[in-house]
Amino acid sequence: MNRRTFLGLGATALAATAVAASTLGGWTLTHSGPQALLLSARNDAAGQHFAVGYRLDGSQVFATAVSERCHDVIAHPFLPMALFVGRRPSTESYLVDTRDGRLLQTLRAPAQRHFYGHAVFHKSGEWLYATENDTRDPGRGVLGVYRLQGEQLQRSDELSTHGIGPHQLLWLPDGETLVVANGGIRTEADSRVEMNLNSMQSSLVLLQRDGSLVSKEQLPEQMNSVRHLAVASDGTVVSGQQYMGELSDKVPLLAIKRPGQPFQHFPVADAQRQLMNQYTASVAIHSELRLLALTAPRGNRVFIWDLDSAALRLDAPLADCAGVGAVADGFVVSSGVGRCRLYDCRGERITSQPLQLPAGLWDNHLRLA
Repeated sequence: MNRRTFLGLGATALAATAVAASTLGGWTLTHSGPQALLLSARNDAAGQHFAVGYRLDGSQVFATAVSERCHDVIAHPFLPMALFVGRRPSTESYLVDTRDGRLLQTLRAPAQRHFYGHAVFHKSGEWLYATENDTRDPGRGVLGVYRLQGEQLQRSDELSTHGIGPHQLLWLPDGETLVVANGGIRTEADSRVEMNLNSMQSSLVLLQRDGSLVSKEQLPEQMNSVRHLAVASDGTVVSGQQYMGELSDKVPLLAIKRPGQPFQHFPVADAQRQLMNQYTASVAIHSELRLLALTAPRGNRVFIWDLDSAALRLDAPLADCAGVGAVADGFVVSSGVGRCRLYDCRGERITSQPLQLPAGLWDNHLRLA
């Protein structure tokens, strides 16, 4: 059984419950307390899409119905709001109040653009950057630049991603340099059909907030699509790939760019590579424990490695594993068909336990706030 046998999925999110007595522009500022909130998108059994927030003890904070399936979710750095980003090729994303689930805005992509599922808020809280497709030149990657004014995001500018088919983007620790995963795949408007598998141009790009290119690097395998990212506190970048070639091809699906070093494959043993079935979903780094986690839903596996030595710490089954996020003890992982689990990584041996969250129907990403 697989999450993809259900109608569209969403994404789940965690938000903090402790509230600080300060305000900005009429908003009460919130800060993460000991009871974290998990934010994600999710479906119900009838296929209705929801933007949801749950505490890790299983209590529901909100479940907001939305009209299109979402992919990733981006919490504002200090205001109680999050953007649930439409899944490619969605033209809608949803700005939600994380205190009660109130829908603040349905953000619509401009004409001849659609969302690619990911975005980031700048640390100032004033600006948001979203990966988008220029459908006049299918696959040409752009970043839509939006300014937050009150409870509304207003489109302000557009930047090139210096590549094709951008997917996830994140900030480097300086908070001013973006890292973008250009998947390299051209798609038409309103379509997920790949147009250029024999001429893909996937890349990992670093660029400044003004759009100026810092670097652009590629992996040696032409059909290895750079998709999802994680960034450590020291600036180490890890990417998870989805290989678009033959299942029998022996292609590594994890790559790393350490500070001052080139973008290159992260060493993964052949046994784990085969279990991925040429597809990775979500990747996360625990900077304090120096661990790297990856979900491979087509292989129903969760992997954890030591970030520095590349030693394998965990290779565990989890049916249709989806989102992964770091918490104090280790990692939380969601599932498309089963229970979400907590992997406690503090000891020599990693242990896991199910969480009292709704089972199944979670999408590829989760965020803990």
